[in-house]
Order: sequence, then structure tokens, then C-alpha cells
Amino acid sequence: MSKHSILIVDDDPSTVRLMARILSGVGDLRAATNGTDALRLAREAAPDLILLDAEMPGMSGFEVCETVKADPALADCPVIFITSHSGAAYEVAGLEIGATDFIAKPVSPALLLARVNTQLRIKRLTDGLRQISLVDALTGIANRRCFDETLEREWMRARRSCEAFSLLLVDVDCFKDFNDCYGHLAGDACIRSLAQALVVACLRPADLVARYGGEEFAILLPQTPRAGARHIADRVLEATKALGIAHETSLVARHVTVSIGVGCYDEASPSWSEQTTGSRGATDRHANCTASDLVLAADAALYAAKHAGRAQVKLRDIADAAGSRPAGESPLAHAACRLLLPT
Repeated sequence: MSKHSILIVDDDPSTVRLMARILSGVGDLRAATNGTDALRLAREAAPDLILLDAEMPGMSGFEVCETVKADPALADCPVIFITSHSGAAYEVAGLEIGATDFIAKPVSPALLLARVNTQLRIKRLTDGLRQISLVDALTGIANRRCFDETLEREWMRARRSCEAFSLLLVDVDCFKDFNDCYGHLAGDACIRSLAQALVVACLRPADLVARYGGEEFAILLPQTPRAGARHIADRVLEATKALGIAHETSLVARHVTVSIGVGCYDEASPSWSEQTTGSRGATDRHANCTASDLVLAADAALYAAKHAGRAQVKLRDIADAAGSRPAGESPLAHAACRLLLPT
């Protein structure tokens, strides 16, 4: 079992050294002496626990905690405040912004160890339950909930870091006919085989393959521009063909095929210049592109692939979806009006 990661944050180096000695055998320790460095370290690699000085110059511990809890990638990380203040009102204020516990200064070694081990044990159990809740029971890959959470997190990272981001929606062609011909057990086996083929077709650990619903899959491709996304889509087409799953009633081929829609956000996107340079004018209508717009773009591309004859790839830029939304309408409301795809 890998060691837990603990981030110690205190503006007093002697306090940091003391807590590091006490916790030397508990996990991998990192330290920061101010809030800015603490957030940077946390974002580089999310810790399992943060020990946070409540009173620091500049960014206070309370401000750090609020920022951590507002970040989807860090929100589940428990925070224990280390403070010289006492009083119920003070602790209530910390608990209300997401802290899990308080330890008074001067730090008691036995108490610190007990509180830290308790929070790490809870975190381990919570992570285990969460992992179960994010896996699709039929295929063993990520489920829709995992996709939704990862999409929002990776989209925020892409916008913050000015990185390309692409999404593939993959739909099995004529799948109702497959089930009618071969039965639902064979349909389940087909879906499982396709899920594993999609995982193999992806090239990096950061790529996420999820079951989007029914016979539809989604593939998230962080740091991937449209050319790279098209390459992955072509690999998916070839991997599906290589499975050679018979489909005698298909309107496309005598084997199972898929149609793929690619939504992309990269340097060629109209919203990219607004993000990277802060320019206005012609890009204003794309300034509020969202993760939901990326889904809409991939969905529109999938719709186009189906109508073009299936078993192929179509691509749409995120701006195509954002630009098609009526002014004032949210992306999610627009998504609710999704056209029914031909199978």
C-alpha cells in the first residue's frame, strides 16, 4: 500500500519541523510556510491530509481552506487546523468552511498522531467507497458520474493552464438491431468488449474512457488538440473493426461498428485567443465557453457522423456549440434539447 501524502502548512519553520518529526513514519510529507505555496503544492499533487496553521500573514489559513474546498480536485482533502485560538465560535467558523478538526498549539505529539491517523483512516475508507461509486458495473470502466466530475475538473485545469482539451463521444451503430438479433446477453458482452478496446486505443494514463449511457461511450483527452483527438478516434475505429464482432443485421457492415463525434478546444478555437491574451471584440460571444459546450460540440459531431452514414468520425469546435446557444441560455438547458440520434 502506498504511503499517505500529508501537507504541513505553517509560517513558523520550527513548528513545521516539530510536526514533521512526529509524523515521520506516517506518510510522505511536504511543507509550505505560506498559503500561496501551500496551494501550489496541493494542486501539483493532491494530498491526503492538510495540517494548516489558522493564523498566517498574508493569506490566512481560513482563506487557504476556503480555496481548497472550492477546487473540485482538492475538495475531498481533509483539513486539520493547527491554532493557538480556542473557543467554540472560532471552531464553528472553521468547520463551516470545511475543516474536519482542530488541534491546539503547542502541539501534543500523541494527540497529533491520533487525530492524523483518524482522518487518514476516514479518508481511505471514503476513497474506497467513492471509487466503487465511480465505476460502471457492466464494463468496469468509469461511469457517467465519474465522467461528469472529471470533465469539470479537467476543463477548469485546461482553461487555467491554457491547454488543449478534446472529447470523443462514441456510439455503437445499429445496436438495437444487434440486441434484437443476438439477445441482450450478447449485447452486454459486446459492450464489455468495446469498453476494453477503447481503453487500449487510448495512449496515456490521463485519458479517461467512460460509459456515457447505454451503448454510448465518452473519452476525455486532456492536453490534446484536434489532430491528436482525430488520431485517437481513428484508433477507436480500427480497434472496433479488429474485434470482429458479427452483426448481420447492421446497415453498415457485417460486423459491429461505431460512429464518433469529436469536440475540441485548442489553439484553432475562437475562444482560445480570448483565454490566452484576454482579447475582446470578435471573441466575446465565445468568452463563456463551458465544459457543457464541449459535450454539445461532440454531440453535434456524433449526430453528423450518424447522418453521414455511420462508422466514421466527425469533428466540431467548441465555439460551434457555444455560438449555437441562444443568448442567455445555459449550456445544460441547451443540452436538454438534444436531437435523437439515429442508431
